[in-house]
Amino acid sequence: MDLAGVGVWSSQLRYGDPGEAAEAAAELEELKFTALWIPDVGGPVLDSVDHLLSSTKQVTVATGILNLWMHEPADVAARYASLTEQHGERFLLGIGVSHAPLIDSREPGLYRKPLAATRKYLDDIDKTAQPVPVANRVLAALGPKMLELSATRARGAHPYLVTPDHTRYAREHLGDEPLLLPEQTVLLTTDADEARRLGTDWLRSYLALPNYANNLLRSGFTEEDVSSVSDRLFDAIIAWGDEDTVLRRVREHHDAGADHVCVQVLTADPREFPRDQWRRLAAALG
Repeated sequence: MDLAGVGVWSSQLRYGDPGEAAEAAAELEELKFTALWIPDVGGPVLDSVDHLLSSTKQVTVATGILNLWMHEPADVAARYASLTEQHGERFLLGIGVSHAPLIDSREPGLYRKPLAATRKYLDDIDKTAQPVPVANRVLAALGPKMLELSATRARGAHPYLVTPDHTRYAREHLGDEPLLLPEQTVLLTTDADEARRLGTDWLRSYLALPNYANNLLRSGFTEEDVSSVSDRLFDAIIAWGDEDTVLRRVREHHDAGADHVCVQVLTADPREFPRDQWRRLAAALG
């Protein structure tokens, strides 16, 4: 799998119209993005992976992330083997524990001991008849213990909602060899008011989740930054501006130790495929 350069992280590719998702995936491959990342908050995520693999020829398709509370390890391993046999080794399995408020809202008390749960999930995958190779899986990781697990039980880490400073921190904890594949949210607008209008509520929804809030507090932001969505925090998490501004942030992640950066484009309509913005970013990347 080519996991250098820049990829695209997109909820639209997962939850949008399947026909447009197929067209968009094929175009993103033509635009030379090296991986397509999709989220999982329930439902048949591996069907979406199959759909994107079928719609493309060479690009890597990655889960960012497959929610371990929602999928049986044996089922995931068997489906991974089937998809790999059909499409070649183009599926990067990103696995994560999600967040207590989301998981416990479905089944109170289910979310517990996330590090131990991740270890057990990997153990169970490894015990199957066709385990997912360590080289083809990564873990959602923010703190030091999950980063260490990413380095020892997977090919690396996929941090979400992070800054280049966190990327530097993650590289220090991972060591030199494991892959580091952070997500970077972007808004292609040079209007500060518009950026705030489009991004604040989106960001606030994530800051309500303890894993993200606690990671930002560890990273030097204050309780006031988090509760108010301060300009300082907003600008650190969301790269807004023209293409050069976005690419400068991507380079900061690479300079801090990232192997690959997956870019998530926000727009006024979250259901919209941001195809024009993807084209603009691809042109700027050259």
